[in-house]
Amino acid sequence: MTNKAIIVKNLVKRYKKATENAVDDISFTVKEGEFFAFLGPNGAGKTTAISILTTTLSKTSGEVTVAGFDIEKQNNEVRKNIGIIFQNPSLDLNLTAEENIRFHAILYNLYPFFPSFALMPQSYKDKVMELAEIIGIKDDLNKPVKSFSGGMKRKLEIVRSLIHNPKVLFLDEPTTGLDPASRKNLWQYLKQVRKDLGTTVFLTTHYLDEAEGADKVVIINKGKIVAEGTPKQIKEDLVEKYLRVESKDMSSLEKELQQQKLEFTKDGDGFRVHITHGSEEIHQILKKITAELSDIDIHLPTLEEAYLEIIQGKPENV
Repeated sequence: MTNKAIIVKNLVKRYKKATENAVDDISFTVKEGEFFAFLGPNGAGKTTAISILTTTLSKTSGEVTVAGFDIEKQNNEVRKNIGIIFQNPSLDLNLTAEENIRFHAILYNLYPFFPSFALMPQSYKDKVMELAEIIGIKDDLNKPVKSFSGGMKRKLEIVRSLIHNPKVLFLDEPTTGLDPASRKNLWQYLKQVRKDLGTTVFLTTHYLDEAEGADKVVIINKGKIVAEGTPKQIKEDLVEKYLRVESKDMSSLEKELQQQKLEFTKDGDGFRVHITHGSEEIHQILKKITAELSDIDIHLPTLEEAYLEIIQGKPENV
């Protein structure tokens, strides 16, 4: 037995008539119960890789297992063990929320077809109510989906994708088009789902702040993995941490920084003191400075800055 929910070894995908690989010999693993973020710009090979992992696209070469099953030899088993929330909603707007869930469960051969919720087996009803309670749509199950907001549709898709107890939940840009409040609520619900159900979450997103809480991040560009690790590791490896200070007596401040043998550079009207560790180091530096400071600014890296440095080489818009 393995504790790996996803194992990718030397995965390659080359489309017909293409001169380069869309996915070029990538390898990574995702642990069971992990929150995993798979990032990359448009055209990087991200969508191709995800399509292969979810069995909607064949690979050229390599080995891939999802939930312990080979994606080609055991593709039906893979599909039974994954849930997918697509970038664009895939709900039937003419049905109620519960009817969307019920037909999804029937398609997965979990239950025989019954024309109403009341006639469904008790195990189905208990599962639906349990998930609806977790996600927060228990009171909306009998409402038509066409009356739902974008956030409500996303919540329904989560319930529907979890009804068959998937071991891995793929989220493809799950918050695209949602307002900030709905985005925040959705992530609270997903955190609760992971806690209560132990589901592995595989995320792709253009909102880099959503990946800050990931257990592991893999960044792909031009078909290759260009960075891998925890968000903290990626940020520390690529983005500078610094303390920017100003004083009315800049000459005295400069002398103090030199006496303390601190690495610093001129930055506008102040000095940028370079940090190699974290908040404890910043605290120690500030304790040592006796010059009266007129301005203090602490710059700690974000995952977005690290991502932009990897992909673009300089901070520009995604």
